[in-house]
Amino acid sequence: MKRLAVINVVGLTEALIGEHTPRIVEFAKRGALAQIAPAFPAVTCTAQSNYLTGKSPSEHGIVGNGWFHRELAEVQFWKQSNHIVQSPKIWDALREQTKLVTCHSSLDTSANCFWWFNMYSSADYALTPRPIYRADGGKVFDIYSWPYSIRAEIKKDLGEFPFFGFWGPAAGMDSPPGKADCASRWIAESAKWIENKFSPALNLVYLPHLDYNLQRHGPFEQSGKRKAESGNDSAPLRGGGLNPKIFRDLREIDAIAGDLIDFFGQRGVSVVLLSEYGITNVNTPVHLNRLFRARGWLAVKDELSLEILDAGASQVFAVADHQVAHIYLNDRSLEKSVREVLEKTAGVEKILGSTEKIAAGLAHPRAGDLIAVAAENAWFTYYYWLDDARAPDFARTVDIHRKPGYDPVELFLDPKISAVKLKIAWRLLQKRLGFRMLMDVIPLDATLVKGSHGRRPADKKDWPVFISGQPEIWDAKEIASTDVYQILLRHLRAP
Repeated sequence: MKRLAVINVVGLTEALIGEHTPRIVEFAKRGALAQIAPAFPAVTCTAQSNYLTGKSPSEHGIVGNGWFHRELAEVQFWKQSNHIVQSPKIWDALREQTKLVTCHSSLDTSANCFWWFNMYSSADYALTPRPIYRADGGKVFDIYSWPYSIRAEIKKDLGEFPFFGFWGPAAGMDSPPGKADCASRWIAESAKWIENKFSPALNLVYLPHLDYNLQRHGPFEQSGKRKAESGNDSAPLRGGGLNPKIFRDLREIDAIAGDLIDFFGQRGVSVVLLSEYGITNVNTPVHLNRLFRARGWLAVKDELSLEILDAGASQVFAVADHQVAHIYLNDRSLEKSVREVLEKTAGVEKILGSTEKIAAGLAHPRAGDLIAVAAENAWFTYYYWLDDARAPDFARTVDIHRKPGYDPVELFLDPKISAVKLKIAWRLLQKRLGFRMLMDVIPLDATLVKGSHGRRPADKKDWPVFISGQPEIWDAKEIASTDVYQILLRHLRAP
């Protein structure tokens, strides 16, 4: 049996690997690189579930980062219980196969360092972001661990987890080299900490650093030339090369990943480096819920003079998740009309119904009745209000659980707010003094977002990658996302 570390460098593609990632280039040269035909939708929770179960969403049920819970009549995103994933996981298979070949229980242990659905699984060690929600409405940023004792120990050794570097306007921003105030660097150090203390057979490591500026700025220099020449508004926005705004991010993640590769190699642990999806340039946000509202299908209620989407009372509504949107029909008689609207909407490339969902591996009760897929240069917002003055209070905050859809605009500070950092300081002072406050500094301008994912990119160099130092274990240059599961198990079985 072989021990294995799986390093998930979010957003890494063959197009990004080059002069700014010398250590990843070196690792790939020592082994082999394959492109992963992306999960559908190509988003975090679905991709990770495909990798860890070997199944598609039709079987494991993870149809996106969030969906409409029909029984609760609520949209919920980023839930953390592993019980939501309806298929056995790779650590369960590891435990079973180890029983067949050895009595050494240490060879069947597993650790999950920040991969999603990381609570209440059968993995032996777990670390995941988990704020503490106080009864007075306050929120304390923290992590969840299993066993519980790990939390206090690891924070004593590494310091507090840098939550503001994990998501929001500060995520992926500059941090001094060698310090763990970058979320990916802290997670990498936590993976080392787990290895030094427990030496698990399988160690899953999540490094999200590239995700942020790839969405803020887009991976490539944007050029209107290709679009003008093609006469196609949905043509990929790709100029002459990589966007200089991501060069530093590439160098930083290369250093973090390279250090982990060396660390595990020195301890005799095999390493696989992979990614979940590739991000491509976008310039067209599509507001499906506003279109549905204009036709009287959306139910919006007034709460304290602000507007709240009432999904349970709506005839039709969209749960937006990057470049894929689940369309739920509480009134099934409207399906034809909804299709007609979507087919006429700029930025919508295709619509999947019952038959197409089966072919796409997305035929699960949690999925929308229809699935809208964006053109490569477009993405879907959750926005439903028509007047920004009536937008809900959470719209201008980082609030991944209350918003009825994914919101990448949370990566920005509102450029319309003068002295925005002074406002943030004032809000933090209010919080320290015990006052209730709203960190309302997020803009409502979806055109700020320049990169997205979720659909399958046209160029395979924008697909996620699988890189291993043991190329003899597989021989394909292209693998399905559901194949990752068996390939990882073969790494673990290697002598």
